Amino acid sequence: MSDIKHDAPALAMKELLEVIDALIAPDGCPWDKEQTPLSMCDYLAEEAFELIEGIRNANPAEAMEELGDVMFILLFIATLYERQGTHTLTDSIKYSAAKMIRRHPHVFGDTHFENVNELWDNWERVKREENTETGRKRVFDSLPKGLPPLLKAYRINSKAARNKFTWDSDAAVEAQLKEEWQEWQEALAAKDQDASEREFGDYLFTLVELGRRKGIKANSALDFANQKFLNRFGKMEELAEMRNLTFSELTMDQMNALWDEVKDWESR
Repeated sequence: MSDIKHDAPALAMKELLEVIDALIAPDGCPWDKEQTPLSMCDYLAEEAFELIEGIRNANPAEAMEELGDVMFILLFIATLYERQGTHTLTDSIKYSAAKMIRRHPHVFGDTHFENVNELWDNWERVKREENTETGRKRVFDSLPKGLPPLLKAYRINSKAARNKFTWDSDAAVEAQLKEEWQEWQEALAAKDQDASEREFGDYLFTLVELGRRKGIKANSALDFANQKFLNRFGKMEELAEMRNLTFSELTMDQMNALWDEVKDWESR
């Protein structure tokens, strides 16, 4: 049974690799034949965001489709690298497997951790050893430069905390948050646009850390808030259309009435 379970995705991956080989063959697709690992980066990011959207929308069918699209882009990039002679897909997979085994000695070895904090301490120690071998000597050298700012703020705070550089308590973070708010208000009062932007950034950065301590990922939380707003706004527009109202001509009071109506409907 176990062999069957592992054979199925391996056969499907083989089929997808054959599709890719046909696409970039001499008589393949002109567009695909021109692609490079660098040119595929934007497509990878786009497909990854579409997969995330499917997962966050609790839509298994969409997640299934987008997971396949992400896999296609990954295998496409891997094939291009293999054609260049730099490394193979097998190299990447084996490297990742070895890394995960090395970073989980409590699963693949005899190591025992008393708590999650000890586990993270070991994780960071192993990563430091790995980074030294690859020339990444500093704590944040492995942080991807292309991460979206909100996600990057979470990762920075998380890595700083794992390296014991963080506030002693949630209360201390809350006090810092109040201080950052006050500094932002002072910058606004002074009508200093540059300082206002910097202080607002400091406030957001600290808020991200407070959320992290509460088990909240700011990037996900904001994405849900964005989607909730868009859904409600769309329903407001639908209500206006049903009542033969021109949305752009509504007053703020009329819009607020529609907004409250949508919220009441959601709470039923």
